Amino acid sequence: MRVARLHGPGDVRLHDEALPSPGPGEILVRVEAVGICGSDLHWFEEGSIGGVPLTRPLSPGHELAGTTADGRRVAVDPAVPCETCAQCLEGHPNLCPTVRFSGVGADDGSMREWMAWPRHCLIPLPEGLTAADGAMLEPFGVALHTIDLAHVRPATTVGVFGSGPIGLFILQAARLAGAGALFATDLASRPHRLEAARALGARVFAADGSESRAIATAAGGFGLDVAIEAAGAQAAVDAAFEAVRPGGRVVLAGISGDERTSFPASSARRKGVTISLVRRMKHTYPRAIALALAGRVDLRSVVTHRFPLAEAAAAFELASRREGLKVLVEP
Repeated sequence: MRVARLHGPGDVRLHDEALPSPGPGEILVRVEAVGICGSDLHWFEEGSIGGVPLTRPLSPGHELAGTTADGRRVAVDPAVPCETCAQCLEGHPNLCPTVRFSGVGADDGSMREWMAWPRHCLIPLPEGLTAADGAMLEPFGVALHTIDLAHVRPATTVGVFGSGPIGLFILQAARLAGAGALFATDLASRPHRLEAARALGARVFAADGSESRAIATAAGGFGLDVAIEAAGAQAAVDAAFEAVRPGGRVVLAGISGDERTSFPASSARRKGVTISLVRRMKHTYPRAIALALAGRVDLRSVVTHRFPLAEAAAAFELASRREGLKVLVEP
């Protein structure tokens, strides 16, 4: 089979390798669609993520769907928690300290034609959902988990700081949860992202340092009920804390390239802000599939570019330039 491996920052190479051998409880899956995530771009651009360096040629990718060796169409949950630790038993498998994850550490990801993965992590894809749709269930699942943490209720004012694919899915999930008003930001140099957020019903603001005050004013003068950072950038974190109202919530969903993230402690304390951080997702595939089948979420709206596996390097380069929204590789 063909495998795309990341050898270092900006260095994606195609290899010919033997098919993987399934271990106990695993099954072979022919990968048909895999999305390039912002976390994959940290590997590509920096050679590390969250302080963990790239130590070997790694096949990245964790947003995927395909067909099993015995012919079943599936989405693939990229996380394999231990299911026995306190976090797993308390219903938080996304916080499992020994979780295996596609494209991290010893586990190659899905940027290849075939992968062996635990059978219980394969979610049947209903008729009407394509492999590309199946791959988008994972980032939309992250958005659902984000909105769960944000405690969005009917008429809540929600701001999303960063309108990449995750941010756009968060806007859709917030609207489904009953948000009364949506606001979104991104850099002026990425007008396509601002337009995509506007198409979802959000009032959009260029991230130029003045957006927080403008959003707070537009939200009634007191600020947002919920401010969600989805850019992985310190400027977006600062803007979220500035725009949230007293007693509001700030949810940090973006993955920063730096080991530390800061916020204005005095202002946050005076406001009594509740802060949550997003760690992947949990138990969201059933809800994501139900919403997609009912037509209540548009999984396809974020997909702007598709590449074959042979052009994986070009796919990463385009995604790194942030020219589109979601870039898919289709082995």
